[in-house]
Amino acid sequence: MAQDMTLLWGSGSVPCWRVMIALEEKNLQGYNQKMLFLEKKEHKSKEVLAINPRGQVPAFKHGDITVNESCAACFYLESLFKSQGNKLIPDSPAEQALMYQRVFEGLTFNEKLNAVVYYDWFVPEGERHDSALKRKREALATELKLWEGYLQKLGSGTYLGGPSFSLADVTIFPTVATFFRFGLSAEHYPQLGKYYAQLKERPSIKATWPPHWLEKPMGCDTLKDI
Repeated sequence: MAQDMTLLWGSGSVPCWRVMIALEEKNLQGYNQKMLFLEKKEHKSKEVLAINPRGQVPAFKHGDITVNESCAACFYLESLFKSQGNKLIPDSPAEQALMYQRVFEGLTFNEKLNAVVYYDWFVPEGERHDSALKRKREALATELKLWEGYLQKLGSGTYLGGPSFSLADVTIFPTVATFFRFGLSAEHYPQLGKYYAQLKERPSIKATWPPHWLEKPMGCDTLKDI
């Protein structure tokens, strides 16, 4: 099954990491994969464009089926291989509702992260303003407090969608890990810190940890004062 799958990905890419965790959780190791160097614009290569015409990663193909949107790929894998590996969609309607809510909220969570940590990359030099960056940092702090509250309400040892690991965690943990890679303080956000520490030891996450993070364990301090 996995031999019919191809994934082109970049180290540290949140969308790519989501798909890789899902593949591990469904016991779909052994797929064809290639790590691309995004700083060299390898995601704009003909190889990627043949699968993903947007020239973005992940570029994911299963046989003749292409699913390039990362959350869609995760749902696809769970739907197709629901009886294999770990179950990622709970049975309870209440837990399902919470899981779906968190998955789609997680997209905004990641956008607010990117708006701050990649501000200099996204905004041309002549258009950068301290006041604009300050507003983005304030919006990010508000979002972080929201997620801190979600975890506090659920209680220690639980997951984002309830008592069991689900697609909410598959899709959102890479964003949380990126926050801490960029210096987010676990002292300021203890619930997120506990969640990060708990999940970073999960086998699917350890197996897919970004290679360049392993090579350089220390990140940066962009978010230390958030």
